[in-house]
Formats: sequence, structure tokens, C-alpha cells
Amino acid sequence: MIRVENLVKNFGAVEAVRGINFTVQDGEILGFLGPNGAGKSTTLRILTTYLSPTAGSVSIDDYDITRHPTEVRRLIGYLPEQNPLYGDMLVYDQLSFVAAVRGIRGKAFRIALGRVMDVCGIREVIHRKLDELSKGYRQRVGLAQAIIHDPKILILDEPSSGLDPNQIVEIRELIKRLGKEKTVIMSSHILQEVQAVADRIVILNEGEVVADGTYAELMAGFEGRAQLTLELKNADQAAIEALPDRFPEIEIQQGEATAAGYRVRLSYPTGKDLREQLFLHAVESGWVVLEMSRQEAKLEDVFRQLTVKGAGARA
Repeated sequence: MIRVENLVKNFGAVEAVRGINFTVQDGEILGFLGPNGAGKSTTLRILTTYLSPTAGSVSIDDYDITRHPTEVRRLIGYLPEQNPLYGDMLVYDQLSFVAAVRGIRGKAFRIALGRVMDVCGIREVIHRKLDELSKGYRQRVGLAQAIIHDPKILILDEPSSGLDPNQIVEIRELIKRLGKEKTVIMSSHILQEVQAVADRIVILNEGEVVADGTYAELMAGFEGRAQLTLELKNADQAAIEALPDRFPEIEIQQGEATAAGYRVRLSYPTGKDLREQLFLHAVESGWVVLEMSRQEAKLEDVFRQLTVKGAGARA
């Protein structure tokens, strides 16, 4: 279990992390979100003992990171945003070097190498130079060296950065597989990736935790607005613009005349579903409903609401 309590990190007068608290249970995949400068990478570097906290504490399996850094490093595999690979090395030599630093040699290394080649899917490139590999394969090698010592905890800082859509899917599936046997903390700017992979999500903004919960919990507590697109035959602009008089919760986002009548995009609070009332109103008004499609609020909407500059809301 990872426990972060009142964690603070200052760089001179800059408060990068401001007294944050969260826990990560064994076997959990935690998505770590936040805009640039929110304190994500700083927090992850503290967890890996790369940085020391200014105040507060972090314990990993009851080891305090400041008093027992060696024990903590044995438990953690870390892939930073800038993948630390030597481009002129063969993949085999890179993994051999990292394993030797970890004290893994001889038969133990051969067993570990076979394991990470299969898990990360790099067997076919093991004797190629790292500079010759695609970004996707280099990320796979970065993951392989992060787990060469079979750590209990895996910390990934932007593991899909710079990858194309196909490579993102490959890395996502790899993280899912790793998450079946390890505790994973993963930061990312790709919200759909976190939503697809994470069991729980923590959102930072300006060095503070502004949300902590499962995707369902975050969405349930989000006071956002659903979007509804309507295309109505026999309707005109004046009649559509009068809808908020009948339904005060509605805001008209956009409208345009069409060959059939009028097309409009509305919004209203996510806690209400006005489709039935709008349909009945259309019938009463003599309109024919050609389209009615509702778009639910997404993680992106929660993220934007919580991370605007100076946001004070908490989820």
C-alpha cells in the first residue's frame, strides 16, 4: 500500500505540491491527472525517491521513503516521461546493464530477460540498436527495464507520450496486463487512456488534489451539463429560441436552419433528462422529431471544470 500524507514540495518560492493526501491499494491501477505544472511529475519523483519532500510523508509497504530509500527502490519500477535509454546500445545490452545495476546477473538475468521479453513483446528486437526502434518499441523497452527486477509497484509518467494511436492502444493493453499483478500509478494527458485503464483517478491542480475516486464516482459528483442535439421538421428559429421560456434549465448552444426545418444543440444539467418533455412539447407544437441524440458529460468535462486556473471546486 502507498500512503501519501500532507506532502509538500517547494522549489525556492515555488510551491509545486501543497499538502496533498491520497492512498493506493495493492493491485490497484491509479490514474494521475492534471494540467502542466499541476505537480504530477514532482509527486511521482518523490514517490520514487528521486526527490525529497519539503514536508509531509510517503510510505510504501510501511517503508518511509526518506528513512528507507533503498528498500523503497527495490519495490518500485519507474518509467519517467523522458525514457532513459542509451540509443547506441543494443536492447539486450541496455537490459543487461540495468539488471546488473539491480544486482541481477547470470541465470537470474536470463530468467528475468525471458520474462520481460514475453511480457513487453520485445523478443524480436532484442538484438537491435535502440536508435533503430520505433517510439512504440522504445517505450516497450523502457517498461521492460522498469520491471526487470519484478517490482511490486510500477510508476509510469506519460507512458504514451509521442505515440501514434495504434501504439497508444498497444501500450494501454500492456499496462492492463501489468496491472493484473502489480500496483500501477500512471500519469497521462490522454484522458481516454486513463478512463480505459485506471481503477481510480486522482486529479491535481496547482499542487492540490481536487478529485479522488473511481470514474463513476467522479461523474456522479460532477455538476456539468449534458448536450442534446435536435433536428425538428416544421420548426423555426423563433420557436426554438422560445424553448428556455418553457424549460428554464435549457441553454441553447447552437442552431441553424435546415432544408427540413431547424437543427439545434441544447444543454441542461446532467442530473435531469428532458428528452421526454421535449418530445411531448414537439408533438404539441406540430413538429416532427427527425433526430434526438444526447451526449453525456465525459471525464474531459470533469477535468476542465476542476483544473481551470484558481479552481476551488472539489469532487
